[in-house]
Amino acid sequence: MTESSDGGMLPATEPAAESAGAPYGPLQALTSTLRLLVGVVFVITFIVQPFRIPSASMERTLLVGDFLLANKELFAPPTHWAAWLLPYRHPQDGDIIVFYFPEDPPQHLIKRIIGQPGDRIHLHDGHVYRNGKLLKEPYALYLPAYPDRFRDDFPTSVYNYPGADYRWWLGMQQDIHQGNLWVPPGEYFVMGDDRNDSRDSRYWGFVPRPNIVGRPILIYFSIREPSGVPAPALPDDKLGQKSGFWSRLFNFARWDRIFRPVH
Repeated sequence: MTESSDGGMLPATEPAAESAGAPYGPLQALTSTLRLLVGVVFVITFIVQPFRIPSASMERTLLVGDFLLANKELFAPPTHWAAWLLPYRHPQDGDIIVFYFPEDPPQHLIKRIIGQPGDRIHLHDGHVYRNGKLLKEPYALYLPAYPDRFRDDFPTSVYNYPGADYRWWLGMQQDIHQGNLWVPPGEYFVMGDDRNDSRDSRYWGFVPRPNIVGRPILIYFSIREPSGVPAPALPDDKLGQKSGFWSRLFNFARWDRIFRPVH
């Protein structure tokens, strides 16, 4: 009981209910869901983006059927409000990048940066020399293939490969000096890791800096699909021939690749 202004007694006020014990109604559930959706949209819009590998050009690093998350903010122009929070840097040699295909901008491609602006690039017998030095590329895959001077002894002064962009080949001639292709300012020379089965900068040209979307950081899922790469080259990726229920149930995915970082 408490004392009133006229000296009488009033019943004590009941204590407020603890927030932890308040009922969790539809409104609170909707609010939580909206917050989650806003967070997911923000992350997908500004930080990461999912992609799927459709071809064998990056095997063994990335396999057909891999689902990736790419970091979009890493190469984005820094902003004042986020520069202190999110790391930014320029693309570097050896980075795997997602980019808009210069010949078909809505299409995304994934390749590895081999040459930055100012680098001198040439290939001899399929091996890359940058600024006169042979690159050590443990990630590169060389499968048996027919001889192809355009592909293996790049750049060439002879247009002998009908699959290459003729306009690119003509324009490339002005950037060739002493057998090396000079990478122009603001451009990048990229190649697939599966060197004998990759349509890359050798065939269609450089990647402009604004075309670069981001860098793959994580394989979040992987569906087992035929890759075209012989089993000895990918010993852990044999397609199961068993037709049993449990085999089909558990072998449709490459479980060991889930949450694997991309290098």
